[in-house]
Amino acid sequence: MKYTFLIFIISIGFQACMTVTDKNDAAVWDLQGHRGCRGLYPENTIPAMMHALELGVNTLEMDAVVTGDGQVILSHEPFFNHEISTRPDGSWVEEADEKGLNIYTMPYDSVKRYDVGLKPHPRFPEQKKMAVHKPLLSQVIDSVQAWCERENKPLPFFNIETKCMPATDSVYHPGPEAFVELLMQVIQAKGIEEKVIIQSFDFRTLRYMHEKYPAVRLAALVEGYDSLTVAEQLVSLGFTPAIYSPAHEKVTAYMVEDCRKAGMLLIPWTVNDPKDADKLKVLGVDGLITDYPDRIR
Repeated sequence: MKYTFLIFIISIGFQACMTVTDKNDAAVWDLQGHRGCRGLYPENTIPAMMHALELGVNTLEMDAVVTGDGQVILSHEPFFNHEISTRPDGSWVEEADEKGLNIYTMPYDSVKRYDVGLKPHPRFPEQKKMAVHKPLLSQVIDSVQAWCERENKPLPFFNIETKCMPATDSVYHPGPEAFVELLMQVIQAKGIEEKVIIQSFDFRTLRYMHEKYPAVRLAALVEGYDSLTVAEQLVSLGFTPAIYSPAHEKVTAYMVEDCRKAGMLLIPWTVNDPKDADKLKVLGVDGLITDYPDRIR
């Protein structure tokens, strides 16, 4: 009798797991490589994405900006960050000059002459140094697809953040509608809509995506909403996204419960300490974003 009951319980548990997985691949506990794997390889570059795949991430997290000629590229800032950038003449970009190197005013042919992998990163000493430039989003997708075909691996998810805010519309980036349309042109041309998550701190992006492209999974990045509950933030957004993504230090058991009630996955950022990852898993998060997939794996 005990044996039969045990088999019954195992069977029910297995079926439940299969149901969750079959309905939504993202329901599998999601290890996301932040900017590829920023702690190990130059951020938001093709080598960083390739190494993250080798480390077994489920999702490649990345940032998107727009060049002066309307190309969508990977970059955390819409300018050349002094921590990682080297000018075409070999000199390092200084902090005082970085915001003047506005990617939104530069054609991609000029952008790719800047190196973002040779300068030693002051906060990531383990990061491998190499000559590399900011890639087109289309090139990243092509490289990932080729790797997956070669290695006979399933295509990962692409968690793409739109780097925009109201204060810098038409200065460092197009408005949210134009930004989204440029981004979706690439995504649709590559046929990966079902493998894409669009995330943003700028709720305008998410509202437009929700209205215009309702089938695309969305993630609300949240910061600075300490006085609001999760439910109140959703009222501000105007709908319930697939994913709620706060700083990992803000995650509580109450937040986990609120996300469950709302039907959202909870995937915090940026978790680099395995002890923090263990605590978050115990709390019940659905995944996490990390600079070091090798540590968290």
